[in-house]
Amino acid sequence: MSTQIDTISSPGAAPLAVASYSDRNAAYWKRNLAIAVFGSFTTLVSLSMLLPFLPLYVEQLGVTSSASIVQWSGIAFGATFFGTALTAPLWGHLADRYGRKPMLVRAAIGMAIVMSLIGTAHSVTELVLLRLLAGLVGGYASAATVMVGTQAPRNRAGWALGVLSIGALSGSLVGPLVGGFLPDLVGIRGTFFVGGGVIAVAALITIFFVREDFNRALDTRAPPGNGGDAKAGMAHKPLIITLLVTAMMVLLANMSIEPIITVYIGELGVPRDHLARMAGIVMAASAFGSMLTSARLGAFADRVGSNKVIIGCLLVTALVMVPQAFVTQWWQLAVLRGLMGMSMAGLLPAVAKGVRALVEDHQTGKTLGYLQSSQFAGQVVGPLIGGQIGAWVGLREVFFVTAVLLVLCAALNRWAHRQDASLVALHRPA
Repeated sequence: MSTQIDTISSPGAAPLAVASYSDRNAAYWKRNLAIAVFGSFTTLVSLSMLLPFLPLYVEQLGVTSSASIVQWSGIAFGATFFGTALTAPLWGHLADRYGRKPMLVRAAIGMAIVMSLIGTAHSVTELVLLRLLAGLVGGYASAATVMVGTQAPRNRAGWALGVLSIGALSGSLVGPLVGGFLPDLVGIRGTFFVGGGVIAVAALITIFFVREDFNRALDTRAPPGNGGDAKAGMAHKPLIITLLVTAMMVLLANMSIEPIITVYIGELGVPRDHLARMAGIVMAASAFGSMLTSARLGAFADRVGSNKVIIGCLLVTALVMVPQAFVTQWWQLAVLRGLMGMSMAGLLPAVAKGVRALVEDHQTGKTLGYLQSSQFAGQVVGPLIGGQIGAWVGLREVFFVTAVLLVLCAALNRWAHRQDASLVALHRPA
């Protein structure tokens, strides 16, 4: 809904056309996208590579009992995502006021420093606080989403955001693999210094090669003469809230099985010695499937509209979720999780594209920041819901409940889009 051409005028002169932010950055967005993909990949590798050895590091820091090691490992791992969820809207708001590139640089430098400091932790409390700080000051992938989402042409935004998600997904896949062998080469503490160094490289590339044409006088104000659009923009709020809920649901659905996946695979007859390996394959299958289709579904959203892709992907994901409750072999679960990842891949790019279309350019960063918070909230809530249902009701019931939530979310999106059309027509000036 935001205008592509702003106007400025001086006393006694006719208004002059001024290119919008996305138009002024049209020459840079593809190169910036490539750098953002690399930066998202490296930061996600560094954040996720500690998964295989995190319990060992917690034990090194003085925690002795098995139960406490598991508890502190979970707290330390989730602290980063919790911190990012808290500050993503703030960084998005600052991106609207001061530009997108400064937020990328801030995130990369902050994460490089904090990641290195994690290798110097003397207690598990320091570990948790540093992981939390990494989330509070970091969020490179979130900042990259804001930059790509505002610089890419509107008819290519879905594809661009889909390509960007491939960087984050591949980083989450490669990270645990790197974390499996790197401590043997440089030690557990040395692994964090390597991670910090890799992020520092991403920071330098961002500083010297990302280009941005940001004019604070133009890009922080609403386009002149858009009073009618502003009223229509108020009518979009229910739909924007629905899209934020949808973003949370995507991560909730993907993460709901995480707490019970090893136990579930064990019930399928996998020997105890092979549980960790098979669970890792099943967990990675969803991300691998998403990598295959993310850009394609994003481009499809550019052609047919984000609404159709969102509703379709939600329903297909719910459909694929149900058979996971009836598998008899671990590989069947891996295949179904891969198919689920393929269907879910179009959701986040389509949601981000939909949000961008509903807000003015000078508010896009803040709104996409709320979108990132919603995603991380789903990443926190999903394991909690899955763990509680698995513990008190049953493991297979986790899939049924998640499928029902996805269908309800699809119905909510259908209602919200119809409501949005009615409200916009009502607020549009005659």
